[in-house]
Amino acid sequence: MIPNHGEGDGLRAFVAHTAVSNLILRLFSNNITPAETDTAATFTESAFTGYAAITLIGANWTITEGAPSSAAYARQQFTSSAGAQSASVYGAYMTRTTGGRLALAERFTGGPFSIVNNGDFVGVTPQITFD
Repeated sequence: MIPNHGEGDGLRAFVAHTAVSNLILRLFSNNITPAETDTAATFTESAFTGYAAITLIGANWTITEGAPSSAAYARQQFTSSAGAQSASVYGAYMTRTTGGRLALAERFTGGPFSIVNNGDFVGVTPQITFD
C-alpha cells in the first residue's frame, strides 16, 4: 500500500516535478492499441505539416494528492499548417527527454482523428492518475 503522500511523491518524480527528465508529448499515426511490452519504437510518430512534439516541463504539472492522486498538465495542441493532407492520428504517447524511453501511451477514444486541412488540430490534456 502506498499512502496519498507516497502517491504524490511518486507522481512528482514520475512527471519530473523534481529532479527527473521531462516528458515529451507525441502523437502516433499507426493503428495500434498500446500494450505493456511496447517501446518508443512501437509507435509511428505523426508527421503532418506543422506537427512537432511538445516538451512538458516538470514544474508545470499540477499535482493533486488524494484517492486517487493525479498529475495534470495544461491542454496542448498540435495544428496542421498545410492543406491537402491525409493523416490519421490514433493516440498520444510520452517519452523522456533523456534516453527517449517510453513513459506512457494512450489510444484516443473516438479516434482516429483526421488531419486534412490547414488548421486541423488534435488537442491533448495530459493527465496521469495513481491509486
